[in-house]
Amino acid sequence: MLMKTRQLGSKLNVSMLGLGCMGMSEFYGSHDDSVSLRVMARAVELGIDFFDTADMYGPHHNEELIGRFLKETKTPLKIATKFGINRKPGEYKRTIENSRQYARQACEASLKRLGLDYIDLYYVHRVNPEQPVEDVMKELSLLVEEGKIGNIGLCEVSEKTLRRAHAVHPISAVQTEYSLWSRDVEEAILPTCRELGIGFVPYSPLGRGFLTGSFNSGTQFEEGDFRANLPRFSKEALQVNEGITKVIVEAAAQKQCTPAQLSLAWLMAKGDDIVPIPGTKRLRYLEENIAATEIALSSEDVETLEAKLALISVVGERYTPEGMKGLNA
Repeated sequence: MLMKTRQLGSKLNVSMLGLGCMGMSEFYGSHDDSVSLRVMARAVELGIDFFDTADMYGPHHNEELIGRFLKETKTPLKIATKFGINRKPGEYKRTIENSRQYARQACEASLKRLGLDYIDLYYVHRVNPEQPVEDVMKELSLLVEEGKIGNIGLCEVSEKTLRRAHAVHPISAVQTEYSLWSRDVEEAILPTCRELGIGFVPYSPLGRGFLTGSFNSGTQFEEGDFRANLPRFSKEALQVNEGITKVIVEAAAQKQCTPAQLSLAWLMAKGDDIVPIPGTKRLRYLEENIAATEIALSSEDVETLEAKLALISVVGERYTPEGMKGLNA
């Protein structure tokens, strides 16, 4: 199956929907590698050629899992991975490291785990404001020259830092959380990306599952699901935030699609430079997400949905205080 493509930056063409692979390793409860590999295979069958991972997912397990899949598939894929967050297995506490030496070592390690000699898109996962972004950009530029990476990206970055980094070497993509209940990027970072010709990759486009309409204030999370500790998913926050899903569920019914599909269709309608990367561990959700690429929202649909949601204030931070470190740096 062919899927329409979109361009990130000046030279990276990818399927209009990517596959976020983080949950196949941790953060969302239990996982099964054999099932995850089947999900990857089905994603490729349905036209996705853009997989997103990071060295800290697992840690390392996620890259290794994708490396296993790459050995099995004959379909050319574009792989995006990230470096810059250091954490020990089983711990959420992290440090942010952006030194030139670390960037090179991390790249070499990711290439080995993935079984590749070239990474299509290599992100700085979080920026350390105490380490000049120009320094790490110079090292990444060398890795481009050496043919080890094709494109450079930044995650959760501020407008000022993005401009500084782009002045050293062109940035192809910025990855930041963006969805119907997290729209801060529309204020500065998304307009800056468009000014500079940089693509935008929204992670958690379904609000970590919240925008599917399957959560309420009584939801219980399984052990190992980090949402149980997120302020936005607290019982008190969900009682208020349920109003958001009510609007989305009603709008989806009018469009004869699911809330998840409507949420993804809204994002893709926000611009041809946007490539969402919804993650899932289940085939049925994968297929549901991919079907969203066939849903076209009119400008009137978008305006009506946004106007209704503008009447509801989202309660709760996106992350715990530890997770908030490095955002908008």
